[in-house]
Amino acid sequence: MQHIQEHIDDEMIKIEVNLDDITGELLGHVMDLLFNAGANDVYYVPIYMKKNRPGTMLQVLCQENDKFEMMDIIFKETTTLGVRFYPMSVKRLGRRFKKVKTPWGTVSIKEGLLRGEIVQQAPEYSECKALSDKHGVPLKLIYQEVWKQLKG
Repeated sequence: MQHIQEHIDDEMIKIEVNLDDITGELLGHVMDLLFNAGANDVYYVPIYMKKNRPGTMLQVLCQENDKFEMMDIIFKETTTLGVRFYPMSVKRLGRRFKKVKTPWGTVSIKEGLLRGEIVQQAPEYSECKALSDKHGVPLKLIYQEVWKQLKG
């Protein structure tokens, strides 16, 4: 979902579950399924559970109307018997894009706007990586050139 204007999403849900008996391969698979189903964010946090057993907390941020689909994926694809979920609001900056020319090609820059003022800027990683791969130039050099053009 593209957000042009600064706003608050107040129909979000955070789903979380603690897992202590699942492999890293399965966790990666679950993350892919959740993102493909429309999750806004999916991440893992290392934790310690009962009896000092290492585990992983899976956290998912999604729209209210997607929560049951996300829970179905979690129940079918992980070892859990229950999930926690909470209503959540998310403040989002306005966004706009601009292009920066480098010696290797053009890169899109995502800008975050707070009350109309630019407070965040980030080059699009995939475009920088593609230029790096195409021209055999270190990725960090692409980023350095982008930042130089933004300041210049």
